Amino acid sequence: MKNDLSRKYLYTYAILLIAMLPLMAFVFQQRPVRVYLIGDSTMCNYPTKQLPLTGWGMPFANYLDSGVVVDNRARGGRSTRTFISENRWKPIVDSLKAGDYVLIQFGHNDEGPADKYPDRYTSVPDYKINLAKFITETREKNAIPILITPVSRLSFDNLGNAKETHATYSKAVFEVASQYNVPVIDLDTRSRMMYQQLGQERSKLIFMKVDTGENPNYPFGHNDNTHFNELGARKIAQLVLTELKKQHIALADHIVKGDNQSNVNPQVK
Repeated sequence: MKNDLSRKYLYTYAILLIAMLPLMAFVFQQRPVRVYLIGDSTMCNYPTKQLPLTGWGMPFANYLDSGVVVDNRARGGRSTRTFISENRWKPIVDSLKAGDYVLIQFGHNDEGPADKYPDRYTSVPDYKINLAKFITETREKNAIPILITPVSRLSFDNLGNAKETHATYSKAVFEVASQYNVPVIDLDTRSRMMYQQLGQERSKLIFMKVDTGENPNYPFGHNDNTHFNELGARKIAQLVLTELKKQHIALADHIVKGDNQSNVNPQVK
């Protein structure tokens, strides 16, 4: 009788264990990698009412698989100084987990000019201090910082050569990257090379240039040499992805292969 009860209890326990396996697998499944994007208007998310204006962080998320959650915290008009002073950085630090990434791209607003934008201007020495803060506090959480030089504005000289528009601040990014041994993506140079390849007129097709009456969101038109349309944002995102691959950064393992976007990451904030 006792043996029969024991077998009955073992059988019941085995059934319960089998039933709980899917739940246990769910509880112990690998946590998705979280990628925080911090930066300015060239990277940030935009609402539908501002289309075709698009930050490159928006399509960037669509090239990563479901093992990644992209959290785009970039905001228009922010410099390294105001991103910190407005308490946009600390909540990210508090949320960081080991293995997360922080992609850091500032410069457009840091460089001022000081007399026109005193609220956000950041001198080069302070810019470097702020970048160092992002790096060290990210690493304290065993997360991974990646520096990105500011994406180039659209500017050509009279000979048809794409002009450098962020020389001082891009140089500062490299100096900080060298000091702290951090990966750096030279988006300034890569984007300028792309403009050069496209040529002055074709390059305009990737920027926010809208004729009067062409788009109901911009009834009076829009002429912008800094921000991108949907096509431009996608092209810039692809430059960043290509550099992740070239530098063998582990995040590149999550890039969706080929043109098949059926497994594109649905977890985008």
